[in-house]
Amino acid sequence: MNISKLFDLNGKSALVTGATGALGSTAARALAAAGAHVTIAGGNVEKLDALAKDIGTDKVTVIAERPSDEAAVDRIIAAAVKGGGGIDIVVPASGTAVVAPATEMSPETWDRVMDANVRQVWLLCRAAGAVMIEQGRGGSIVTISSVRARFATPAGTSAYGTSKSAVDMLTKSFATEWGKHNIRVNAIAPTVFRSELTGWLFEDNDRANEARKGVLSRIPLGRLAEPEDFAGAIIFLTSPASSIVTGEIMNIDGGFSAN
Repeated sequence: MNISKLFDLNGKSALVTGATGALGSTAARALAAAGAHVTIAGGNVEKLDALAKDIGTDKVTVIAERPSDEAAVDRIIAAAVKGGGGIDIVVPASGTAVVAPATEMSPETWDRVMDANVRQVWLLCRAAGAVMIEQGRGGSIVTISSVRARFATPAGTSAYGTSKSAVDMLTKSFATEWGKHNIRVNAIAPTVFRSELTGWLFEDNDRANEARKGVLSRIPLGRLAEPEDFAGAIIFLTSPASSIVTGEIMNIDGGFSAN
């Protein structure tokens, strides 16, 4: 058994949306480091170009698009097929998070969260799955769930948590439907990790310290996550090492869901 080959992605074509975010950029770097050609999609052109330069232009295709509708998804898919010679791996890391009391959240905000976290994921996976089926060589999709899909909080995650519960069911539905094509679909479910939205939690002030104390009381490992904490799981779930794994929601949460 050649262990290194189990995690080798040389010759694979990967697509990451939301690639300018903390988790998306980590996924893109990890997949490229494992040997894949990576198509990175996002709305911030400057950040995309910086990420592409960091990865190395010979391993990356850039498209400044979000999966906001069918036309945009078609352009993203076409760029990945052209740049990487097909699609073998998809990580839909685009999305949004809104924390607000339900009584203060507008229907428009609810719709925006559902669109970004559910509808756009469905659109992208639907299109990528069709390409993978036509290629006939299988593939791997890793969606982004959250511990909030199963654990509510008084902080006000009625929209976000519900959207991630929907992602879990999308993941299981795709896995069940496409298993016969050797297309594996799994999800990672992070706890709180450092990003533009959560950066304040990592600061040293009374507000952050008090909020962090509450979160850490449920995490046995005693720390919040960094984006790099998810790289290993993404490589595992997209590589031959997980060839029998599909339909799984992998908690990467420092033990939060076990407590």
